[in-house]
Amino acid sequence: MNLQDQLGALESSLDTLLQAATACDPSSAESKTDAAVPTHGAPDNAPASSAQAEASPDEPPALGGEMPTPDEPPALNEPPTLVVSRPEQNAIEMTIAGKTVKLSPEGISELIGELSNVRASMSVEQPTGIAPGWRFAATKNPVMATQKHANGDRLLILRHAGHGWVPFTFSPNMVIELYAMLTKK
Repeated sequence: MNLQDQLGALESSLDTLLQAATACDPSSAESKTDAAVPTHGAPDNAPASSAQAEASPDEPPALGGEMPTPDEPPALNEPPTLVVSRPEQNAIEMTIAGKTVKLSPEGISELIGELSNVRASMSVEQPTGIAPGWRFAATKNPVMATQKHANGDRLLILRHAGHGWVPFTFSPNMVIELYAMLTKK
């Protein structure tokens, strides 16, 4: 899956999350952490909710489409657009349907975790092969943790620099296969 496909999948997932968030009770829409904060036009005492933040008029065009100008409201049946920008080294801003939130590294990690859990539960599985030209950020010599389960399975958790802690469970046969793959010359 190339970068554009990944961004398209992220946009689709975020649209679903946005729709779910706006359908929730407004009192439960506040962030569980300080990860999501309004970035433009909201008073200092405003809740950290993406629905209450204002979009910056100088945002770049949205992925997959043009960002509507303030004079031009989006069409009624037009899906919301996503704009991701990086205003500083340790933050990103995400604008969905004209609402902007700024995410800290902790907020980004929380979003990645939530999206990962949602993606893992979907009926359409990840591709079984690696697509040609696929781009990735590899973590050399990651920090690891393991656990042995009563049924003989092994839990291996690797700490990726971008994804955070990524858990895998292996059956005893797969542990042997993994060992063979890693020691093969």
